[in-house]
Amino acid sequence: MNLPFEPQRQTQDYQASDAAHHIHAFVDQKALNAEGPRVMVRGEGLYLWDSEGKRYLDGMSGLWCTQLGYGRKDLTAAAAAQMDQLAYYNMFFHTTHPAVIELSELLFSLLPGHYSHVIYTNSGSEANEVLIRTVRRYWQVLGQPQKKVMIGRWNGYHGSTLAASALGGMKFMHEMGGLIPDVAHIDEPYWYAQGGELTPAEFGRRCALQLEEKILELGAQNVAGFIAEPFQGAGGMIFPPQSYWPEIQRICRQYDVLLCADEVIGGFGRTGEWFAHQHFGFEPDTLSIAKGLTSGYLPMGGLVLSKRMAEALVERGGVFAHGLTYSGHPVAAAVALANLKALRDEGIVRQVKDDTGPYLHKLLHDVFGSHPLIGEIQGTGLLAALQFAEDKDTRKRFANENDLAWQCRTFGFEAGVIIRSTLGRMIMAPALVASRAELDELVDKTRIAVDRTARIAGKL
Repeated sequence: MNLPFEPQRQTQDYQASDAAHHIHAFVDQKALNAEGPRVMVRGEGLYLWDSEGKRYLDGMSGLWCTQLGYGRKDLTAAAAAQMDQLAYYNMFFHTTHPAVIELSELLFSLLPGHYSHVIYTNSGSEANEVLIRTVRRYWQVLGQPQKKVMIGRWNGYHGSTLAASALGGMKFMHEMGGLIPDVAHIDEPYWYAQGGELTPAEFGRRCALQLEEKILELGAQNVAGFIAEPFQGAGGMIFPPQSYWPEIQRICRQYDVLLCADEVIGGFGRTGEWFAHQHFGFEPDTLSIAKGLTSGYLPMGGLVLSKRMAEALVERGGVFAHGLTYSGHPVAAAVALANLKALRDEGIVRQVKDDTGPYLHKLLHDVFGSHPLIGEIQGTGLLAALQFAEDKDTRKRFANENDLAWQCRTFGFEAGVIIRSTLGRMIMAPALVASRAELDELVDKTRIAVDRTARIAGKL
């Protein structure tokens, strides 16, 4: 177990220095400076401690990434050993190294057989930046350079760099940084909010058919790829109806458009399958990966390519002018290798599918199935979302659902649990090593937060 960390400075001192030097992610910095951020100082298993000694159950795996939880000695040992042997080298200058080779051997043993190559990056955002150039280069090699347009979805999320945020469909991000050419969007498959009188199956097909309509509008000869998360993560942990992905795949195949899955959140066991597209039963041409690849212990991501794409790029493409200084970084690769071995050898992904995942969802339905504030429970594996509803019968949402969800998140912190709010949905994604007792605690403390929010909303 990690020894307790004794902060060397007062919390207020840390907060003042933080305010003087940092601009945090997705927050009003002036308001945060006035409030003062929590200063996290230690992690062990599913738990975090702040500088005041308060303990939190991390119901979000950091940012959906600490699959093995905090304080894994095997991962830190792998990093230390690699640092001693080869702390850094690159994949330029016609060179490689054992750590990245062994990582890729294990990675492709876990992936379906139609994938063969990977371009490593430092994050999911970078993986999706590389995606755009790689997809366009693929079509150039095949003699179709006009196929440049990428289609994404409104409310999808693919990162916060310029090109990655352009692929995503969060309009407030577009307003802050602009867009790039040759990117289009279709609607998200959010049945609860947008399905109207349609059944989920009808709505799923209708949303999928928007892709066909957009391809025909743009001209199939101009469309390079369609990118989407198997389930939406930052956009609200929204699961599409079962009718959605089969129709999307049919359309992509019919019009010769690459199907690109953003597995940054869904990959490495989150749904009880190694990759989320396996849960939904479709076969992408590319996979963007990160987060759970290293359990968040070091930054690493990648773009996985199908055999047909890799063959074209390798055999016919000549020089591909891409590269990152830290692509395939030896220490990150060593940690990723240890992480994937643990997920495989300890049977953690199978445990999520057969035991802890079903247990979590039974708990959620038992506790929240008839709760007056909750209109829908979505998810699978160790991944779930609770949808707030003002009127459950009509699926009417609160006009101030953002404020209510943010308040619920705050109540969660006060109860000692970290859950996430997005629009009118409360999201949880605990580490894949969570025990049943820890899932009990997660749901019990979430219930406290939801009940307090229901009283504010006049539902209790």
